[in-house]
Amino acid sequence: MNSGTFRDKSAHIPVAREGVPYVLAFAFTTLVAAILGYSFLGWFLLALTLLVGHFFRDPERIFTADDRDVVSPADGKVILIERVDGTCFTQSPFVKISIFMSIFDVHVNRIPLSGTVHGVSYRKGCFLAAHTSKAGRENEQNWVWIRSEAGIDVILTQVAGLVARRIVCWPRAGDRVFRGERFGMIRFGSRLDVYLPEESEILVSQGEHVYAGETTLCRLR
Repeated sequence: MNSGTFRDKSAHIPVAREGVPYVLAFAFTTLVAAILGYSFLGWFLLALTLLVGHFFRDPERIFTADDRDVVSPADGKVILIERVDGTCFTQSPFVKISIFMSIFDVHVNRIPLSGTVHGVSYRKGCFLAAHTSKAGRENEQNWVWIRSEAGIDVILTQVAGLVARRIVCWPRAGDRVFRGERFGMIRFGSRLDVYLPEESEILVSQGEHVYAGETTLCRLR
């Protein structure tokens, strides 16, 4: 997949493109119920349509980070900050920040640091609750390795959750990516792990709510 195709897929509309079929399907079913006179069912389906539309919303974000800042790739709650000895790509030490996305969070994922994608690795797995530590080891997941022009590695893991059944990732190895641009999403509740250089100055704390493309996770030294 070339960069042009990647950016065509990530082009902005108010609802994430991956969610359009869901929104249209619920809206059509709601219309049919209303036409047939099933008022209670129609109101119920309308509520579901609005909920699905809310889930797949894709708002614009304002980027104000410094060049040395790594921004959050996901909306959600920071549930874990810990040191790890390596990833599936490298065995260097990293600081891992896990972000849990509830069904009420925006699920479009964004690039945390400008650079080049050096690797993408997808792994099938279970669908355990995404906020558990076991999910990070056993759930379906997709790894993305980004290296900046300065040679700094930042690695992301999109982890499927209990309800999530599809991980979406548009860029491929060799693609040039820019901080804040959209690169994928996970449908219906999930988690995203970010692996940052060990010497980074971490600027968020466990329990904090962060926003993709806006909240600065760390400052590179």
